[in-house]
Amino acid sequence: MIAPGPVRALCEAALARARSHADVTLAEVRWVRQRRESIRVLDGAPEGVTRAGSAGFAVRLIAKGAWGFACTPVAAEAAVLAMVDDALAVALASAPLLVRRVAFPPRDGARGRYETPVVVDPFSVPLDRKLEDLTAPVSALLAGGPPIRSAEAWMTFTRVEKLLLTTEGADLEQRLTYGGAGMQAIAVGDDGRAQRRSHPASAGFEQLQAGYEVVARRELLANADRVRAEAIELLGAEPCPAGAREVILGSSQLALQIHESCGHPTELDRALGFEISLAGGSFLQPPMLGAFRYGSPLVTLTADSVAPGGLGTFGWDDEGTPAGKAPLVLEGVFVDYLSSRETAASLGRASTATVRADGWNRLPMIRMVNVSLAPREGTLEELVADTADGLLLDTNKSWSIDDQRLDFQFSCEVAWEIRRGKRVRMLRDARYADVTPRFWGSCNAICGPSEAQLWGLSTCGKGDPIQAMQVAHAAPPARFTGVEVGHS
Repeated sequence: MIAPGPVRALCEAALARARSHADVTLAEVRWVRQRRESIRVLDGAPEGVTRAGSAGFAVRLIAKGAWGFACTPVAAEAAVLAMVDDALAVALASAPLLVRRVAFPPRDGARGRYETPVVVDPFSVPLDRKLEDLTAPVSALLAGGPPIRSAEAWMTFTRVEKLLLTTEGADLEQRLTYGGAGMQAIAVGDDGRAQRRSHPASAGFEQLQAGYEVVARRELLANADRVRAEAIELLGAEPCPAGAREVILGSSQLALQIHESCGHPTELDRALGFEISLAGGSFLQPPMLGAFRYGSPLVTLTADSVAPGGLGTFGWDDEGTPAGKAPLVLEGVFVDYLSSRETAASLGRASTATVRADGWNRLPMIRMVNVSLAPREGTLEELVADTADGLLLDTNKSWSIDDQRLDFQFSCEVAWEIRRGKRVRMLRDARYADVTPRFWGSCNAICGPSEAQLWGLSTCGKGDPIQAMQVAHAAPPARFTGVEVGHS
């Protein structure tokens, strides 16, 4: 059992209370317990060890065609029964003001359990061991002194346990474990200009659904010499020249590109105008489904909640819809959204199982899962060899995109100029800018499965009040033509 017996009994009591009200046509009772730990070593010394946790109950229900929601951290029968009554009061107060009633297609309730495969429980590993695993790569980054002025390494682990009971008969338990580790070095030249080099990606994009074994997989110490050398080399590199170029995006940079220009605009609540308070709406409107050319025929992007190791992987979403895999863009054509049961029904479609809540005190909402680019063939080095004149850009430094997810600009930690199929020099402060459909429409090559790394972001923000969610993207390096580049 993932949920303790007393917790289950309280959830069952809350569900029974909801069933006892004649006006309630659907009720979902959730219990969520979260545990987090973050550790950082800066310049050879522990910078911080943060541990936090929370647990509580929530109910979402429909009464007289309106939603009601309430929550409580109090594990007592009186509290959870009052919670249900509060949610009902919200729904009944909202019902007379409705423009349209909630359309929530029924489904048979699933029963089951999902748990992250974990080799080593990260919360059982001693703190001394964790500090050692971070101090060693930091010491290697600092070895030799200037021009490396600062170096840090970090690791983060999260465990989410939850129980979902519904009036449809759903009885679902899940235990999800997320973790990652990374590092960066800062080099400062005699002129005061600084350059950063990170591994395995820019901070925050290095997580997987796994246990402590993920730290070894990130190979921090083994990459320290390379990271240090590249940070120093960037100090003497020329700035990226401006112009329209053929551009190869490395795996981690392309993952963020997918996140911002595919993941967010395919969220159906954004497209319908229900969720625009944080980061805006979407240019991908329902009449475009099945007809709009989002990218070249090489481009297939999928919503995948079953990929091993993905932060967006689970057994069922928070509406009880089973995990699965579905194309969002199929051979360049926009074909589906990230959706909920309610929003999908408004278009006569089925949910793509993408509804999750950040904790017990937040409403479930549409969130990205593992939104990934389907690989084609070949290695990165083969793609470089096939490029006559271009740039290879990787590791995000900064980004911006408009509130319809069309015009964007990204800057990267590192770039390599390619001439006649060879990397000829490193460039610094590279940036690129484009418009989403033009950019993806210019894609003329995508690497194969061996290059498709999975990158996990644990803090994707959405909603008001804001919710941070775990999402992921599998991204093979890919090449794009006519991209405007320059230096920041």
